[in-house]
Amino acid sequence: MKKSIFSEDHKYLINQLKKARVEVGLEQEEVARLLRRTQSYVSKIESGQRRIDIVQLKQFARLYKKPINYFLK
Repeated sequence: MKKSIFSEDHKYLINQLKKARVEVGLEQEEVARLLRRTQSYVSKIESGQRRIDIVQLKQFARLYKKPINYFLK
């Protein structure tokens, strides 16, 4: 398994995160406020500059009202 942050699985994950955010009608600034993070935190995750761990993924999934497997290939 490739460890690259740019693996196909990681690209799929960040694409799904962006898609889910848009589907619920939230801007990055709103997501950041709800997660008590900065907008740059959300931006870096969505651009692939920052990895996301399972705890963070659970927070996004809960906020976007999606099951975890929605984000996994």
